[in-house]
Amino acid sequence: MSDPFHDNVVLITGASSGIGKQLALQLADQGAWLSLAARSEDRLLQVAASCRERGARTLVAPTDVAHEDQCQALVERTVAEFGRLDTLINNAGFGLHARFDELPDLRAFEQVMQVNFMGSVYCTYHALPHLMETTGRIVGISSLAGRFSTPRNTAYCASKHALTGFYDSLRNEMRRTGVTVTAVYPSFVVTEFNERLLESDGTPRGERGRQFYTKRMMTAERCARLIIRSAAARKRQRVMTLGGKVALWVQLIAPATLDRVVRKIVRKWK
Repeated sequence: MSDPFHDNVVLITGASSGIGKQLALQLADQGAWLSLAARSEDRLLQVAASCRERGARTLVAPTDVAHEDQCQALVERTVAEFGRLDTLINNAGFGLHARFDELPDLRAFEQVMQVNFMGSVYCTYHALPHLMETTGRIVGISSLAGRFSTPRNTAYCASKHALTGFYDSLRNEMRRTGVTVTAVYPSFVVTEFNERLLESDGTPRGERGRQFYTKRMMTAERCARLIIRSAAARKRQRVMTLGGKVALWVQLIAPATLDRVVRKIVRKWK
């Protein structure tokens, strides 16, 4: 079938902007049935309207994935609306850009871990019984920061490394059930992520963060297209860029060299 997600019930977290929004729009083009989750109801409604114009059935479900009860309710609403769940895309997340020793306390650090890691764990836990009934898909949007680390990103890297371990272990556990787990490792993608990136005092970077992006970086549209292709094929993982693949090899044979490279990149980020 040219549209592998036609009539496929897909739950997307972080669907109000960036990669999540593009996933919703492109899956709508395939005729998917979409459950769209994020904290901003207004933005979700706009995305849902665009998806319906493309022929998709949609459910808008404002959700803060940092709270297990909301994740449980999200899954239950999705199944109640569509009768089943075929695909879960754990996409919600944000970052904290600061040296660990500069943090005034650990509240922002804990918030990153709660959203990026536990949010995915909560949604997966409550979705899994339904996905096992449909031999469905779990798609986790991680980051290259989940495979190697950069300075000034201790919370974000920790959350993404935790996801790598979680998805790798879960994939092995699900081997005989038919449920597949695809872990996705993008590099820099032009979204609102950097604008929302928190400083050590807990304030977002705003326009200063937006200036980090360049025309050479991957667009959210292309990133979503690659994710959907990988999910359709039920791939084990997808490392998005050639540079990312090279970095993983360098990490194996010359980790100190990779450390120097990433420090140089992050210095430009200040």
